[in-house]
Amino acid sequence: MKVLLRNDIAGVGKRGDIIDVAGGFARNHLLPAGAAIRATPGVESQAAAMRKSRDLRDARDRESSETVARALVGTVITIPARAKGDRLFGSVSPADVVHKVEAQTGAVIDRKDLVLDEPIKALGEYNVRVELVGGVVFELTVNVVAEG
Repeated sequence: MKVLLRNDIAGVGKRGDIIDVAGGFARNHLLPAGAAIRATPGVESQAAAMRKSRDLRDARDRESSETVARALVGTVITIPARAKGDRLFGSVSPADVVHKVEAQTGAVIDRKDLVLDEPIKALGEYNVRVELVGGVVFELTVNVVAEG
């Protein structure tokens, strides 16, 4: 069954796409949730308008992500933490990094944008990968120092 997506759906398509899906998926999930409408011949202009607004939104998101990346590249974020020797009491989580980035630079990023393989549990300097909306990827330098 051909449907026009009204929302972005992971693994299926983006807003404004006309796609062919299984009839049961369309009838039981997409149509009742309002995530799609049946694709009829008159719906093509509506799909084009949706794609245009999606493209404008994506360009705006990418531009704002590039602005944040330019502000943060080359910046060292210092995070004081309680430690005994080189080991921390607890760990530094992505949420801690996000709070310090906002406090020290004013730039706002989401903790889900940070890619940490494991929590930081020792003093030192770390490169944290940041993946922002629009495919903007950069490294953020985080320096964990002993508190006090």
